[in-house]
Amino acid sequence: MASLIGDLIGVLIQTLSIYTVILLVRVLLSWFPNLDWGNPLLSTVSAITDPYLNAFRGLIPPLGGLDLSAIVAFLALQLLQSLLEQSRTLFYPSFL
Repeated sequence: MASLIGDLIGVLIQTLSIYTVILLVRVLLSWFPNLDWGNPLLSTVSAITDPYLNAFRGLIPPLGGLDLSAIVAFLALQLLQSLLEQSRTLFYPSFL
């Protein structure tokens, strides 16, 4: 049972890692204002990441035209990943 929970935590950690990469792509693409966000690939990336980013945009208003919510969003993802990795060691004590 403990290994099943540890495996599920591992899947969550990997999912968060993939989501972090997708979020990074979204932030980097936002630097190019002339992109066609109607493109199916870009609209999918936007649909996946914007709800998460909007949660932080509501907390942190843009400062001088700079949207700093992405930084806080990345920090929150890293914190969650770190907590999951630490909790994984409860189920896999010899896991390094």
